[in-house]
Amino acid sequence: MSAVLLAARDIRLGYPREGGWQQVLAQFDLQLAPGEVVSILGPSGVGKSSLLRVLAGLQQPGGGSVSLHGQPLQGPHPRLAVAFQDPSLLPWLSLEKNVAFGLDFARQPRLADAERRARIDHAIAAVGLAHARGQYPAQLSGGMAQRTALARCLARQPEVLLLDEPFGALDEVTRADMQQLLLQLIATHKTAAVLITHDIDEALLLSDRVLLLGNYPARILGQWHIDLPQPRTQRVEELGALRIEILKTLRRASRTVEPTPTSLPSEAVHVHG
Repeated sequence: MSAVLLAARDIRLGYPREGGWQQVLAQFDLQLAPGEVVSILGPSGVGKSSLLRVLAGLQQPGGGSVSLHGQPLQGPHPRLAVAFQDPSLLPWLSLEKNVAFGLDFARQPRLADAERRARIDHAIAAVGLAHARGQYPAQLSGGMAQRTALARCLARQPEVLLLDEPFGALDEVTRADMQQLLLQLIATHKTAAVLITHDIDEALLLSDRVLLLGNYPARILGQWHIDLPQPRTQRVEELGALRIEILKTLRRASRTVEPTPTSLPSEAVHVHG
């Protein structure tokens, strides 16, 4: 692997319970290279969304460490950008101002007015929404709202995109369009990404690597390198064999996971086929 951009070492997650601490995730390690896309799959209850928040500096792990360029991650970082299934747009702000809001987060360096304007304009154009920059969230379709959330990320010029089921609530056609847009943005901006998804097909389509979490406490049960060029929509035979292998491992993992409390996200595994 080339130089490590984002590294997680021995990450552990859990929750307090009567008599002590219940571990949910144990010994998670990740080394993300510049420009690499890694998807994380797993059954309900393994703490995938909590793990993503740890990688983003939004949540402290129960143990272990995260570093960016070899430096300990102490909290949210301007070179890390996060998008969730809910785009979380502010309803009283226009599309343009929602994108600009991404430049106002804590620890985000203050920019000269000209650079700030250039970043906002570029991000909106990159997701194909220049015509809608004055519209408000209530006027946007689900796909447009997610494009706005991606533009808000891009305006920060991140080195890593951290994506938690960003297309999970979209219809199939819009989801496919957003997947292709994401691939285009990653290729154009040379951005690395970590994607939490329940969809094996999505993971195979978008990723350089797929990690599968399972068992209890959860740990990495399998890792697959997807050494196929983009676009992959016609690589049915190669992807089909990988899909079957991952699905078999995922089914075994699903039978060994215990339920977790509501303080940890509860996710269902969806497989298209």
